[in-house]
Amino acid sequence: MLAQQRRQAILERVRGSGGVRVADLVRELGVSDMTIRRDLEVLSERGLVEKVHGGATAAGPGAAEEPGFAATSARPRAEEKETIARHAARLVRPATAIALSAGTTTWTLAHHLVDVPELTVITNSIPIADVFHRSPRADRTVVLTGGVRTPSDALVGPVAVSAIRGLHVDTLFLGVHGMSARAGFTTTNLLEAETNRELVASAHRLVVPADHTTWGTVGVSTIAELAEAHVVVTDSGLTEEAREELTASVGELIITEPRQESEIAGR
Repeated sequence: MLAQQRRQAILERVRGSGGVRVADLVRELGVSDMTIRRDLEVLSERGLVEKVHGGATAAGPGAAEEPGFAATSARPRAEEKETIARHAARLVRPATAIALSAGTTTWTLAHHLVDVPELTVITNSIPIADVFHRSPRADRTVVLTGGVRTPSDALVGPVAVSAIRGLHVDTLFLGVHGMSARAGFTTTNLLEAETNRELVASAHRLVVPADHTTWGTVGVSTIAELAEAHVVVTDSGLTEEAREELTASVGELIITEPRQESEIAGR
């Protein structure tokens, strides 16, 4: 088993049970104690697990803790994010200007936009820019802002803000760390919040694609109030109370059904 495959197996164990012991992994994977400890060290450095005495537990970010892009993209909820992205992509028309802020859901959305003709795309996300770079179109323009790179591969700070200021886009798809009635849409990075606020100011329409687990999560800095969103696209795991709050606050709430969506795609 290659190192990457072994680490993926360890991650799946952590996600499934909430924690792992070194001794159990040594026995199950048939490698040395030192190899497992090295794997846990690598996963810990990437923000995927938290090392504890004798093993590791699932990482749990706080309001000011910013997980890396690899960490968040490797977490569960891929089905929900995929379905949310499919629905959000239907809001994009050809020959329009859009902006995509950094985030794993917006990165998933980017994959569904590569075939839309005559798009102008503004983004401060290196992974999102790379999605379009890998599927080039002569009729598409992609603008990647400059700035200081964050752990989530967003470009932020004065250079990014200056690049965005004065731009006008039809729709912004905003990736968020959390959303709540009290704090609105939030992020864990102060500079990213400032950059994203500039993106919000540039957009005629604000769309927030976010899975249900972001509800009730509060990052250290607010990007926008709930009422500023024209559309929120989320999944059916959202609680009834959260649905009522969002319905009363945002312009439109779209609830997706992952299972239903995958059945339609398979026909």
